[in-house]
Amino acid sequence: MTNTAEPLPQQPARSKWRDVWDQFIKHKGALIGGIIFFTIVLLVMVGPWVWPFEANEVNIRLRNQNPSWAHPFGTDQLGRDTFARMIAGGQTSISVGIAAMALSLTLGTLIGVAAGYYRRLDGVLMRFTDLFLSLPILPVLLVMMLLFREPLSEAYGPENGMFVLIVVSIGITSWMPTARIVRGDVIALKEREFVLAARSIGTKDRQIILRHILPNVLSPILVSATLGIANAIITESALSFLGLGFPPDFPTWGRLLNDAVNYLQLYPERVLWPGLAISLTVLSINYLGDGLRDAMDPRIRGR
Repeated sequence: MTNTAEPLPQQPARSKWRDVWDQFIKHKGALIGGIIFFTIVLLVMVGPWVWPFEANEVNIRLRNQNPSWAHPFGTDQLGRDTFARMIAGGQTSISVGIAAMALSLTLGTLIGVAAGYYRRLDGVLMRFTDLFLSLPILPVLLVMMLLFREPLSEAYGPENGMFVLIVVSIGITSWMPTARIVRGDVIALKEREFVLAARSIGTKDRQIILRHILPNVLSPILVSATLGIANAIITESALSFLGLGFPPDFPTWGRLLNDAVNYLQLYPERVLWPGLAISLTVLSINYLGDGLRDAMDPRIRGR
């Protein structure tokens, strides 16, 4: 007798990114954090197009008003709509966070890959990293603000000059954790069989790094990216709160906190709104990073 049993249909192979997504949505904190963060980003990006008030529109007759239907967050001492200034401040703070994170991530990845892959560079680059780690970050940032504020403001204008200065200052003082994480992963990966096989057939180091090393260190890089945005937002807010950030007429969440301090006893809600925005944004990004770390690490995926 011939065997007439039909072969079982083969299940389509699941992609890695599908597994990552399935694990990510199981992390309730990360899912809620992602929704909150992207809602805030959408609000600050689309808000100026739909909200009828401008951030710097002065109306002395409406100054110091309490929250109302027309002005949900009230108005400040110059009659400017606080909600409009919150939207504009969110644009600046989140833009600084993303740009500073990109610079920090680029520096950290380059230094980490070079130190982990090339043994002769490891000692020098890691001692350089340790040097930056030993620096007191906030005093260094304050010195950079005082030294380069005027030259950059004259070269690019007050707003653009301060944007460049803050992004570069935060970026070059926050790349060290990424460099250390990437270095450790590269040291482990370069001794794996697929890398040794690529090297044995004469593949150049640049191709090995781009095709085999970097794709496999993408997980810690993405996690560092989320945490880097949160760190940059907090740092920018601290600088603006100290009065060393953007000009007074250029709102950021930190600047709004600074402006509200003098009216804390009379109008405490003015401190609440920017403080709540900073807290929600940073907390949601941290939960988002936790979820990405759990989802992209195959050793703990599925727990």
